[in-house]
Amino acid sequence: MAKVRIICISDTHGQHAGLRLPEGDILIHAGDFMTYGNAPGEIIDFNAWLGRQPHTHKILIAGNHDRLFESHSMPARALITNGVYLEDSGVEVEGLKFWGSPVQPPFNNWAFNVQRGAPIRRHWDKIPMGTDVLVTHGPPFGILDQSRPMTDHLGCEELAEVVEKVAPRLHLFGHIHGGHGRVRGSNGCEFVNGSVLNEHYMLVYEPQVVDLEILGR
Repeated sequence: MAKVRIICISDTHGQHAGLRLPEGDILIHAGDFMTYGNAPGEIIDFNAWLGRQPHTHKILIAGNHDRLFESHSMPARALITNGVYLEDSGVEVEGLKFWGSPVQPPFNNWAFNVQRGAPIRRHWDKIPMGTDVLVTHGPPFGILDQSRPMTDHLGCEELAEVVEKVAPRLHLFGHIHGGHGRVRGSNGCEFVNGSVLNEHYMLVYEPQVVDLEILGR
């Protein structure tokens, strides 16, 4: 049975050039590739870096630091030419169905903040059944969503409910740097917090690799 190798990263905050990426078929960035998020040059630099990576496919979403993707959405998106940008939208690649969204519960005065409860649930209800790989910037509640030293859970309750129902095979996120790691859920989903920076914004974590079988091949 054929397999696709997915390289998972998040929260590079302008330090993408320092990464050593494993070989793979699909590179996914789960947001916060910018620092303060107001300079188009940051997007141009990141896009050029994407273009130098050998992975056949690149998929990305924005995060709360990627302000221009909220305040000047179309010009910002136009600067991404070396990857597929998702924002409450999906794409099919290598026989896998991907869905991505940058929203998260309010977190200081950054981008893509949506109130918990019904407002954010409207975004998660757009996630289609049959999604193989879900990419969100923030984590679901209770899963790799604590800062270090351990804090309260910071993830989204509504997202957790929808993920339980949709049951993607892989759910990649970041946002909470201290939650870096991976765990398999009771519904069979592989949850990956792909943050590569720690909470002091130091590049200390390695990209994570997930192999998914292509069903039917």
